[in-house]
Amino acid sequence: MAKKAVQQIMLGTVTKNEKQAQETLKQIKAAGYDGIELNGFMIRPSSFLVRVMTKAAGMPVGKGGQFDWKKLLDQAGLSCVSLHEDLGTIQREPETVIAEAEKFGTDKIVITGMYRFDYSDKDAVRKLSDDLNRSGKVLKDSGIQLLYHNHNSEFRKVEPGKTAYDMIIEETNPEYVNFELDSYWPTEAGVSAITLMKKLGERMKLYHINDRGTKVSGPSMTPILKSDSMELGYGNMNLEELVRQALDVDVEAIILESHKNWADKSPVRSLQLSAKFLKQHMV
Repeated sequence: MAKKAVQQIMLGTVTKNEKQAQETLKQIKAAGYDGIELNGFMIRPSSFLVRVMTKAAGMPVGKGGQFDWKKLLDQAGLSCVSLHEDLGTIQREPETVIAEAEKFGTDKIVITGMYRFDYSDKDAVRKLSDDLNRSGKVLKDSGIQLLYHNHNSEFRKVEPGKTAYDMIIEETNPEYVNFELDSYWPTEAGVSAITLMKKLGERMKLYHINDRGTKVSGPSMTPILKSDSMELGYGNMNLEELVRQALDVDVEAIILESHKNWADKSPVRSLQLSAKFLKQHMV
């Protein structure tokens, strides 16, 4: 049975100290979640640049790099379903990444796209695929799976009729590289998420779930509304179909990652609302 999990990036504003982190994880467990997907840049002291960038995006990382996350998860009864890392760290320090995964009891390392990277450059995407294959082989030799997580940038075309994501799928070896599909971002890019899921098949090992719609109070200034992330079931994505497909290919976890557009401006309230959808449809 697939686990229900929460992505750590949602929790920066509610894990400002260890006591608050402990209470937040307790609430996540009480809402019915089984685990957390951790980020390397949030469980270690992060650079000033990372803190500035995430805060500017409305998703501050906080000071969680000072905490003992293994102890906090154990206390809350939550597992670590996977660990997000950047490709550069994996290439430079594979032994550190492997040791960290082993410490948290996960066999999955996830790369979340490339910073300042041109996904319309065919040669660059081919090199990225080669780099993923090499790093995936190193991790596999230690019993760790490498997964690639998409945003919307991968759906730029490298040639007519072919996206960068298509190319990454084609040019990576399933022995070494598989996928954590995030269905929000292709939907935002105008691409069919269910078609992508079916194309990936069993190469989709984890599923990032979010909904997409609008949240306004009072009458709108214009008839044009800006879409953003929503609690599950409150937006307009066909999440029921997407969840069924994810379960059909036996994903190991369905992981909630909503952005800053939270109900009551609270990530905890937001994930509690989304938990109701997951309980109903992950059966």
